[in-house]
Amino acid sequence: MAEANQNTNPNPTPSGGEAPPNVTIYINNLNEKIKLEELKKSMHAVFSQFGKILEVLAFKTLKHKGQAWVVFEEVSSASNALRQMQGFPFYDKPMRIQYAKTKSDVVAKADGTFVPREKRKRHEDKGRKKKDQQDANQAGMGLNPAYAGAYGAAPSFSQIPYMGGAKAAVPEAPAPPNSILFVQNLPHQSTPMMLQMLFCQYPGFKEVRMVEAKPGIAFIEYGDEMQSTVAMQALQGFKITAENPMLITYAKK
Repeated sequence: MAEANQNTNPNPTPSGGEAPPNVTIYINNLNEKIKLEELKKSMHAVFSQFGKILEVLAFKTLKHKGQAWVVFEEVSSASNALRQMQGFPFYDKPMRIQYAKTKSDVVAKADGTFVPREKRKRHEDKGRKKKDQQDANQAGMGLNPAYAGAYGAAPSFSQIPYMGGAKAAVPEAPAPPNSILFVQNLPHQSTPMMLQMLFCQYPGFKEVRMVEAKPGIAFIEYGDEMQSTVAMQALQGFKITAENPMLITYAKK
């Protein structure tokens, strides 16, 4: 069958009919000013809470600007993501989400219905195979038990060595519970917006503060210590990349 990443029709059918529930969701009304790789990383970080992600698709072509596809392993994951993230303010624009009308390559290959398109160029084939292999390799890496997702599907992060190592230092005398969280072991390419997408899912979120001179750490502020504790417990060990499980403690005041 045709692939979702090229043939998906972003517009509803004239009759107003919707695609049946499936593992791929189609998102539009995305901020077109965001760089492609950052967009894909942020989408993976936001949607991986709902289940294992096989791939995130977004393209530079004018036809596909402001759009993306997220392919889950399970239909239930896609359904929960569609329901809970509908209208979510993503880079200051509410996301519009629906089920994709056609399968992505990765799904078609898995169920044996994949048929290559004759119009595909050789360089697209080469790039596609490379990304499929990267996704497959990363999906097999360690997972956080609190989440079903395979984190770290962003190749640019995993290909850059993290000089700080995976063993971030734990404070000898932990700070008492308070409204500010101290996050360590972040990939050095993390951005405040990416962290906001993760932490603003929990009530009471106020702001993200990063220290430019010290990459790999951040401070996340909530309204009170109960709200910060909920976020800490939910995101402890969350992997933005396969090599970087977040280490979250209370900030020292």
